[in-house]
Amino acid sequence: MIRFFLLCLVFSTTSNLSSQSFLSVGSRSNALANASVALSDCWAYHHNPGALAAVVTSEIGCSYGNRFFLKELQNQGLVYVQPIKIGVISFGAQLYGLDIYRASRIGGGYSLKLSDNLFVGVQMNYQRLHLSSNYGTKNSVTAEAGVYFKLTNEWKIGVSVFNLARAKLSLFENERSPTVMRLGAVYQFSKKALFAIEIEKNVNYFPRLKGAIEYIPGKNFYLRGGIATQPIEFTFGFGYVFKVFQFDIGSSYQQVVGWSPHFSLAYKLKK
Repeated sequence: MIRFFLLCLVFSTTSNLSSQSFLSVGSRSNALANASVALSDCWAYHHNPGALAAVVTSEIGCSYGNRFFLKELQNQGLVYVQPIKIGVISFGAQLYGLDIYRASRIGGGYSLKLSDNLFVGVQMNYQRLHLSSNYGTKNSVTAEAGVYFKLTNEWKIGVSVFNLARAKLSLFENERSPTVMRLGAVYQFSKKALFAIEIEKNVNYFPRLKGAIEYIPGKNFYLRGGIATQPIEFTFGFGYVFKVFQFDIGSSYQQVVGWSPHFSLAYKLKK
């Protein structure tokens, strides 16, 4: 009973948990307050398919997060990115929740470099939502598109739209999976530091602002921190690159319901 009331508190105070747009995947993104729409790495599969077109190395990654130390709010993700002769193909999956509430998606995408500065991508996902034995299961298909633009060597801009067609969840009150729009930028101060800023608009909620900094104090070691609004959430973490492996770990903190640890591992296969 205590756990049930705690889950109710979580869903009533954290808007991005009650939507069907899924949580962010990859500890680098999480540690940067999810201001990741203008970041180009393998985890862009879950943030901006357009940014994947700038990836030049085959990569595979796995991610795990636990919202507020509740096993009912665990978040698991996978991604595989493969550059081909023309463009980049990608595949990914995500599981969120446990028994009472469980959401999953699996899909693939294609990203293309249009010029030295402009990259685009599209993605299709098959989604499944299960709400205990009393409410059953709903399946749907969603589409996502993104653009990644190198304004200068220092400035990168990203735009993505999740669920372009607003897939229907239920005939009751025409309930649909929400559409989420993201616009952000990254400024590279130097080889050792970057600043990321983003605005995210879920059609069902107020806009969410995010800002974060990534700093490299030593070879292959990264420190990260950020803050987001609606609700206010603080994030931090670090990463380390060892040859072809990148390990990232961190946590976010929400003042009402506490800590949310996460980690991810990525492996570069070959160029």
